[in-house]
Amino acid sequence: MGRDLAAARDRRRLGPDRARDLPPRRAVREEARKAEAVGMIAVRQVESNADLDAWIAVRRRVLPNEPATTKEQMRALEAPARLLLLAELDGELAGSGLADRSQTGGAYVAPRILPKHRRRGVGSAVLERSLEHARASGFESAVAHAEEPGAIEFAHHHGFAESDREVEQVRVVSAEPDAPPYDGVVFSSVAADATLLERAYGIAHQGYADLALATGGIVVPLEEWLRDEATLPGGSIVALDGEDVVGYAGLLAWNDDGTRAENGLTAVDRAWRRRGLATALKRRQLAWAAANGIRELITWTQTGNEGMRSVNEQLGYVTRTISLRMRRELVATPPAE
Repeated sequence: MGRDLAAARDRRRLGPDRARDLPPRRAVREEARKAEAVGMIAVRQVESNADLDAWIAVRRRVLPNEPATTKEQMRALEAPARLLLLAELDGELAGSGLADRSQTGGAYVAPRILPKHRRRGVGSAVLERSLEHARASGFESAVAHAEEPGAIEFAHHHGFAESDREVEQVRVVSAEPDAPPYDGVVFSSVAADATLLERAYGIAHQGYADLALATGGIVVPLEEWLRDEATLPGGSIVALDGEDVVGYAGLLAWNDDGTRAENGLTAVDRAWRRRGLATALKRRQLAWAAANGIRELITWTQTGNEGMRSVNEQLGYVTRTISLRMRRELVATPPAE
């Protein structure tokens, strides 16, 4: 099985801002004091629709290869553990931040700083505010993603260490042949029968349980599954043995570009594995994508999921990005000096 497993659509990239030549926590406090004294850096919580627009704008700039997030999606994800931040430098929008619950346990944090404002302490200020919120929410660890060398250096400087890797694979979609027959199952789509998505939840549990992640197990509540999976129901394919769901391959809409889509979860019942069923599901997905104007498919797999990565490679996917999943323990906030 395979898919991105970070919090909702918010994943990847710890910003490459760092405080130099001081221990991480002390450095952040020093920077915060200096910024406060001269009024340079301001970090505040997102509240209004205008704030959400600014937060989304930063995300689009920093993550140009990620699907855009809408205000409606952001509002739907609101929860006590979730914190959205905006950062300004000298009164100018400089970055954003996110703290949320991770599907693998602990908190997920993502400081995102616009390129021209990096290495000026903004990322450290945003990260510290995010970690403070995570501690206050009762989390004992935090994870983030880093890809570029500067981001990895920043993460290490702030006490994060690599725990896992995620691999982005992409597939150019052109004229796709019809998928060959597959004996023993009937293929349908979530568009043809909306009840199939909930019925596939048991297969999802098998897949999540089998995924080898150094950071722990995956927890995806049913409500989240129904909300986030199969947002392109016509391209979300289900394999049925009689009335039993034995395979599932989800497809996710790319909000601001109808020519791209993201593979969601692909999972096969344990009794049906190593029979080519995952390949059969994905071939039908490719045929649907080609017939519906999609020109690029994007998918993410994790360390320990080499089997799905191999299936993707056989179908013509190529690796574009390797993202390091970084983790650190959280301790109680020390008293002010």
